[in-house]
Amino acid sequence: MQTRQNVKRVKGSEEENLKGAVHLLATRGKRMINRLLWDPQPLVSFRLGAKHAGEGGERRSAEERRGEERREERESRTPALGRKPLTPVIMNLSLSGAALRCAVRGVMMCSPVLVLLFLACCCCCCSGSVHEGAPAAAAPLDFGSVPGGVYETVAYYEPGPIGLLFNMMRAFLHVVQPNPFPQDLVIQVAKDKFGAIKSEYQKVLYYELGFVVCAVMGTLFIVLMPLVGLLFCMCRCCDNCGGEMHQRQRKNADCQKGLLTTLLLTTTFIITAGVLCAYAANQNLSSEMKTMRRLVNSNLKDLYSFANNTPAQIDHLISQYGTAKNQVLADLDNVGQLLGGRIHEELGKVVLPALSEANNMAGVIQNTKRALENVKVTLEVLQEGTAQLQTNLNKVRADITNTLDDPVCADALSHAVYICVNILSSLSQLEIGANYTSLTGVSEQLDKVNEVLKTNLSQIVHKVPSYEDRLSFDVMQGYLAFNDTPTMVTTQTKSVAEDSIGNNITRFSKLFPVQTTVNNATMLISHTHSQIEDLYPEVDKMDFYRWIGCVTLCCMVALILAFNFLGLLCGILGFDRHASPTTRGCVSNTGGNLLMAGVGFSFMFSWVLMGVVTVTFVLGGNVEKLVLDTPNLVNPSWKHFIPGYLYNDPELDLTVENIYSNCKDNHGIYSALQLDKVFNISALLNTSSYTKDVSKKFADLKVDLKTIVLLSMEGQQNLVSFNQTGIDDINFKAYLEELDKGVTRVDLLLFANDLDAQADQLPRGPVQTAMKSHANTLRQIYTTKVVPLQQFMSTMNLSIRFLERTASDLSYKISEILQVVDSAQYLISHNATFTINQESEKYKQTIIGYFKQYVDWLKTSLMMDVATCKPLSNIIDTAEILACGFFFDSMNTFWFGLGCSALFLLPSIILSVRLAKFYRRMDTEDVYDE
Repeated sequence: MQTRQNVKRVKGSEEENLKGAVHLLATRGKRMINRLLWDPQPLVSFRLGAKHAGEGGERRSAEERRGEERREERESRTPALGRKPLTPVIMNLSLSGAALRCAVRGVMMCSPVLVLLFLACCCCCCSGSVHEGAPAAAAPLDFGSVPGGVYETVAYYEPGPIGLLFNMMRAFLHVVQPNPFPQDLVIQVAKDKFGAIKSEYQKVLYYELGFVVCAVMGTLFIVLMPLVGLLFCMCRCCDNCGGEMHQRQRKNADCQKGLLTTLLLTTTFIITAGVLCAYAANQNLSSEMKTMRRLVNSNLKDLYSFANNTPAQIDHLISQYGTAKNQVLADLDNVGQLLGGRIHEELGKVVLPALSEANNMAGVIQNTKRALENVKVTLEVLQEGTAQLQTNLNKVRADITNTLDDPVCADALSHAVYICVNILSSLSQLEIGANYTSLTGVSEQLDKVNEVLKTNLSQIVHKVPSYEDRLSFDVMQGYLAFNDTPTMVTTQTKSVAEDSIGNNITRFSKLFPVQTTVNNATMLISHTHSQIEDLYPEVDKMDFYRWIGCVTLCCMVALILAFNFLGLLCGILGFDRHASPTTRGCVSNTGGNLLMAGVGFSFMFSWVLMGVVTVTFVLGGNVEKLVLDTPNLVNPSWKHFIPGYLYNDPELDLTVENIYSNCKDNHGIYSALQLDKVFNISALLNTSSYTKDVSKKFADLKVDLKTIVLLSMEGQQNLVSFNQTGIDDINFKAYLEELDKGVTRVDLLLFANDLDAQADQLPRGPVQTAMKSHANTLRQIYTTKVVPLQQFMSTMNLSIRFLERTASDLSYKISEILQVVDSAQYLISHNATFTINQESEKYKQTIIGYFKQYVDWLKTSLMMDVATCKPLSNIIDTAEILACGFFFDSMNTFWFGLGCSALFLLPSIILSVRLAKFYRRMDTEDVYDE
């Protein structure tokens, strides 16, 4: 890549770009300073350089070196800008822009690559620190939402009314087994390969004591019931054990019969409740097996979605990298506007007040010139006007004196003589009040100010010189070349960045075939689904056989219940209390026989029922207590098994409980399995390791502001010359004293009115008429002479007072302006490095901030949104529902009800044998003689 130098001159309105981003620009002249301060679109010179990555390292062509030498030669021949008026001062911003962009592209290329690397590893599993610089003012970027799958499985089971039976079964198991689960023993067994049982068998027996007792009792029941039934049969055959068909007559026979009937009826109802409980559990299990298909299918469908959504989520993460990249490129394209504007804003805090003071002083000079001109002109007018006024007043006074020489005023006996004397004595007041001829003129000061204004300070501060007489041809060429800088930088940077990123994405996509892995996982799910579908007929067949077996067991109990109920019904309905035992009716006798038939079937079936109950009780009861009723089965002390098996790190805090919890909250599988211990995304996406080149290139950023001249030596000399114009030598006191005196010693209008009044007291005649004429003459003089002079005096008064205020602190203000301008000039020429470095650091952090936003968003998305493992927790929940809610709860409730029925067959046998004596027809009876 060849290094090119482009210069761009940006124009804008003064008001709209007050806060616009600029590079520093200063020239002499009023408009140039305005362009720097109010229309801050700079004349910026970028020197963009690039490095070729090759075996020879950094190479520059001979043509480039020759161009640079010619440029340096032209610059060496350029005269000092600070000495010539109206010569533009250009800020040179020296920046290895291409190298900077190379570093930026390094981050662009590395970040998506690492994203693909991690996500590929993450998919396979399913089948350092960030640079902390100054706070960056990077605008928040919108990366959009990661596309997520919609999972259908609702892993929730509500058993309904049969839940009451489940709770009764669990309460019974709690009575049988109230002891805590021996977790430490299980750990020892797992470690010692069952060797701990030999020394710790007491703990096992203590925990299983309830089950052992019940199992022993059930075994005894199974063994003894057939034997007892056989012996009972043999005993009755020998007319013992109630086999003798003879019943003794007793007084409480009716009461005894009623009690036995009640007890047997109650027992029968209990057996009925037990068999109904068992039958309900059996039916519940069969009906829930149909729901099993829906749950399994929805879970497999969710797994499909889980596998198919992952590539789209990966593509979204990679595609959103373009958001950060485009923002970075946009900022790089506007580096002059953004960085220059920040530098201008910071330096403007010092420069703007200084130049504002200088600009204000230029206005003061102009106002001073106008004030001096006003004083000069008005002084001449007042001097001439007062002279003419004095002549007019002298003439009026002479005319009045001549009029008073009339004989009317000489008659001592007349009253008019007193009036004439008064008028004559007041004529001395007809004099001018101020003597402006005694005032010193201001021509000398005005000439000095005009000399100062021959070089207009305002023009020095504001004016932008034209190209023809102010700019050199080389500088203008730089302006024209810079106009193409944004287009060239944008085109080259985007082209190189996009090609590099595209190549890396393609290369790493092939290195880690995410789609292939997903396809393999999908095929595995499909194969598993087909196998499960093949198992459904077998499951249905086995469930049918199970249902038949359970119904058969229930029918055994139902047969016994039928005999009991029929026996009780016939016995109660056919019993005749007046009949003797040998004369009982047929219905009553049938009732007794049915009861004995129930006893026989009880002996035949009860041990079979108890055998089934004992086996299912021991198996289902232990599963319920060990697994289903142990919420903390996965003890924290076991937590080293999973990480030890997966990551060979047994100390990692990873348990089934927290994996399930994270998946239940629909977190990503990356955070659920703590894959950062294997694929540390924070280390892979460490922005500090990918922004070193960017930081280095920004460290090489150089901004040359020494050519900026805020106020040239000529302008400073003009300020000093203005201070030496002698304005402060003007005798302001004398001027103000004369201005305070007024135009005349007496108000001519009042004098004329008084003269009219005195004339009215004179006798009618020529004197009276002449006096009134003189009064009118005075009014005319006031209107034509005095009033204009008063206006000129007012103008002079304003000008004099302005000049007095200006002269009072002129030296201090000029010294202060020169000091402030010198301070600002020194800041730009010598101490601007700190501001430039500070703003460059902020701009760099803005650029890096976009990468950091992308990396942070990427980490959060990987943790929370990519490959969300809700389907995994749904599978666990479904397995729990199928195993616990469907199968074991129903099975345990089945043996609970069947066991209850089998157990109460014992009292049923005894009560039926005893009650049958009261219903059956006896062969003999007791006879008593009277």
